[in-house]
Amino acid sequence: MAKRTASIQRKTKETAIRVEIDLDSTGAVAARTGVGFLDHMLDHLGKHSLTDLTVEAAGDLHVDDHHTVEDVAICLGQAVAEALGDKAGIRRYGSAAVPMEEALAQVAMDLSGRAAVVYNVAFTGDKIGTFDVQLVEEFLRRLAVTAEMNLHVNVPYGTNDHHVAEAIFKAFAQAFLQAARRMYPAL
Repeated sequence: MAKRTASIQRKTKETAIRVEIDLDSTGAVAARTGVGFLDHMLDHLGKHSLTDLTVEAAGDLHVDDHHTVEDVAICLGQAVAEALGDKAGIRRYGSAAVPMEEALAQVAMDLSGRAAVVYNVAFTGDKIGTFDVQLVEEFLRRLAVTAEMNLHVNVPYGTNDHHVAEAIFKAFAQAFLQAARRMYPAL
């Protein structure tokens, strides 16, 4: 079977990003974006999807985290699309409900090649530490659009914003693990 790996680099006025993935591995992650909470979420994403992930980013963090988070998501989406190739033999659909203490996140996806995002999440505050909670949605939207996936994220309840975000990323990872799984070898 062909290896499902990709390496993406992106350089803009605001950021310089490098992403490497291996979809069929153990979930080893090395994330160094300069955004601590994003690194924490990327660690969960790789670990719970069994995707080896290397992310290095340098961005205009003196302005805020937005460009770095957005560009990491774009690169990750490109890497996913490249690693999946023509998607021959994958399951295509995946879903997961993940509890994180008092929070529950539900994620469903279709690696269809048609981008769409439904995001029903309410955070109780504006920040998780220094991380703007609106960047969770920004990250997921950019990733889904660039990877051309149909993504539905619902959080019916949760009061701790860190738990809500962590449940979302873990549920995304579990759903992706299902959707990207090979059902039979590509011809």
